[in-house]
Amino acid sequence: MNAPAALTHLVPEINLRNIPDALIEALKARFGANCSTALVVREQHGRDESSFQAPPPAAVVFAESTQDVADAVKLASQYDTPVIPFGVGTSLEGHLLAVQGGISIDVGRMNKVLSINPEDLTVTVQPGVTRKQLNEEVKSTGLFFPIDPGADATLGGMAATRASGTNAVRYGTMRENTLGLEVVTAGGDVIRTGTRAKKSSAGYDLTRLMVGSEGTLGVITEVTVRLYPLPEAISAAICSFPSIEAAVRTTIQVIQLGVPIARVELIDHNTVRMVNVHSKLGLREEPMLLMEFHGSPTGVKEQAELVQEIAAEHGGNAFEWATTPEERTRLWTARHNAYFAAIQSKPGCRAISTDTCVPISRLADCLLDSVKEADASGLPYFLVGHVGDGNFHFGYLLDPDKPEEREIAENLNHQLVARALSLEGTCTGEHGVGLHKMGFLVTEAGAGAVDMMRTIKRALDPKNIMNPGKIFSL
Repeated sequence: MNAPAALTHLVPEINLRNIPDALIEALKARFGANCSTALVVREQHGRDESSFQAPPPAAVVFAESTQDVADAVKLASQYDTPVIPFGVGTSLEGHLLAVQGGISIDVGRMNKVLSINPEDLTVTVQPGVTRKQLNEEVKSTGLFFPIDPGADATLGGMAATRASGTNAVRYGTMRENTLGLEVVTAGGDVIRTGTRAKKSSAGYDLTRLMVGSEGTLGVITEVTVRLYPLPEAISAAICSFPSIEAAVRTTIQVIQLGVPIARVELIDHNTVRMVNVHSKLGLREEPMLLMEFHGSPTGVKEQAELVQEIAAEHGGNAFEWATTPEERTRLWTARHNAYFAAIQSKPGCRAISTDTCVPISRLADCLLDSVKEADASGLPYFLVGHVGDGNFHFGYLLDPDKPEEREIAENLNHQLVARALSLEGTCTGEHGVGLHKMGFLVTEAGAGAVDMMRTIKRALDPKNIMNPGKIFSL
């Protein structure tokens, strides 16, 4: 991999298309007050949690039904205008930026749970339903939806980016848990993929094609996902370690022994310090594992005792148990707020977040060398990781007005991704490619595979209006 490929997107490539006044007039005629050209609304829909900046979309359509989405896409297609789907704006890689102009379709008002089928462990929702809302809706059935990316993201956005999160080590990602979709295509047609059946061999797997397509092939308007029985018993624990290596070696041994741990999260001493300040906690400022165990009371007890023994062998200490919902919520809220704790630790900063994932056996090699590089750079950073499946995130904190800090951060990211790929890992475990990882995708997948992706894109979106400029260039 050549360094320039990683630094291509220090700023996104802006290539604005002309947005005809006739399209804006047609959208206002069709949607009335649900189409806005107000600058403050457009700016809200023209940014995400990435550090990139781009001009806002020309208009925002607030869709309330699949028909609304289809009509908006048909009008955009008629005028060769880009369409960018919008949920709640929590993506990290510039997915929402209108780098070629266009209109934003906000599906946040499409927030109904359409059907709950507890006997089959499935639920179908509109794309604007958030994960917390979904779990509140199904709570009375004794079921839950386990995919937890941290932010209260929408199910449509989670499917589009193939999200995962803290529970993925036990329950998998959106790839494994999405059974079917309703999608509005680039021509404004409505198609359905998959069924509620547990398996199918019927034709191409269009559900898997759409999951992770980042809005580049269609707009998701319904999602059918798996549910799981609420565990009979849940126990959470934290454990401090003398070093990051000790924490990582503990994790590797736990996974290789087949312990069915539900969550195991690493936070480094920098992050613990930031979280303590932000969440007003008194955690020991050392590398730490946050763990959670699901199952029967006896099974949870046995799992936890075994993990505690393994941790002790690697110098783990200060085990603290949390068995009540309130205690567990306190711990996991602090973990989920790590990103915001880091941002607030350096007022005015932005974060460049990395997202590599490697085979569990190579986790220590990748992580420890990357920590050395980050320490040597002098740039403030935080480190969190879903280390149970080999996925971890550095957040390099930079002053957006200092280009030299961005270049340091991008070089660190480049070195980290190069290392992960050399260890047969990936440049993105869960955030997606977006703008930031386009150069890395070519190195990881190969030019031939990316050309195949382009062929699919051209076939399904010949006018290149579906979130253009993301994943790869045409």
